[in-house]
Amino acid sequence: MKLLIEILLMGAAVALAAYLIPGVTVDGFLSAILAGVLIALANATIGTILRILTFPVNILTLGLMSFIITVLMVLLVDSLMKGFNTNGFFSAMLFAIVLAIIKMIFGSFNRTT
Repeated sequence: MKLLIEILLMGAAVALAAYLIPGVTVDGFLSAILAGVLIALANATIGTILRILTFPVNILTLGLMSFIITVLMVLLVDSLMKGFNTNGFFSAMLFAIVLAIIKMIFGSFNRTT
């Protein structure tokens, strides 16, 4: 049950972030859920491998490399899905920032209940 709530909250976060950021579109709530799951899976697999390989650079840039990897995962999901589109790196960067903020807010509500 908790996993289902997390998936629905991720879909809502993706839909809200896409609504707020110009240049990012989602073709419905089902596409938002799928995009959220794919972004999470990409970050958990490919993103983790890239973070391990770029660990020294990540230390030197004070974590900026980790953020760039997250943006690249958003762009990867954009290229894999038809229902989720970004207009380039800058839109994906803003989307990643807003998505992280929304997920943080949703996470604070989810812990109190």
